[in-house]
Amino acid sequence: MMNKTFDEVKAVIFDLDGTLLYTLQDLKDSVNHVLEMHGMPERTLTEIRDFVGNGIRKTLERAAVTGTPDDEVEVMYNEFNEYYDKHCMDATGPYDGIPDMLKELYEKGYKLAIVSNKHDTAVKELNEMFFKEYISVAIGESPKVRRKPAPDTAITAMKELGVSSSEAIYVGDSDVDIKTAENAGLPCVSVTWGFRDREFLKENGAEILIDKPEELIEIFS
Repeated sequence: MMNKTFDEVKAVIFDLDGTLLYTLQDLKDSVNHVLEMHGMPERTLTEIRDFVGNGIRKTLERAAVTGTPDDEVEVMYNEFNEYYDKHCMDATGPYDGIPDMLKELYEKGYKLAIVSNKHDTAVKELNEMFFKEYISVAIGESPKVRRKPAPDTAITAMKELGVSSSEAIYVGDSDVDIKTAENAGLPCVSVTWGFRDREFLKENGAEILIDKPEELIEIFS
């Protein structure tokens, strides 16, 4: 049944953080930089892992002291973007097996894209650094599109790739990704090596789960 489901797939749309790239350390360092600037306690790696997924502004709301005014969070958000744009590759890199998996998909003729709730500048910079050989479309948060789980980034990616929802599949590591795929009318493959574990993903509606990047190739074989 799995092979039949994906017979018509021509494109794969990936989430970025926790799916293609390990970014948690740089996110933690950037959040803590901003928290320190505002005299707030630092957060641990585990806390940041739990906070991410709904965009950086929401991450900062969760990381900040309870009751922090919206206008201060907005200032923190701008400070984060300025700092992170300069430090987004300090400790960031692809998960094991990701480059080989992307290379194989690309060589098999699949069109590949990234959609992320990360700032658009950082998304494009990270794609340029790590995946430009294989991924032609990289879309991040901007005033032009609503952030995930709204389908806007995925729909924009499909338009830029020249495919319909019946010809694409979505790959991500979170409940937000599952909902994004649903909202965009796409099948979702959930990965277990990212920011959410298998149990959490299943509780949030994951139907297809993979534990290693190479297992994505097997879905199409």
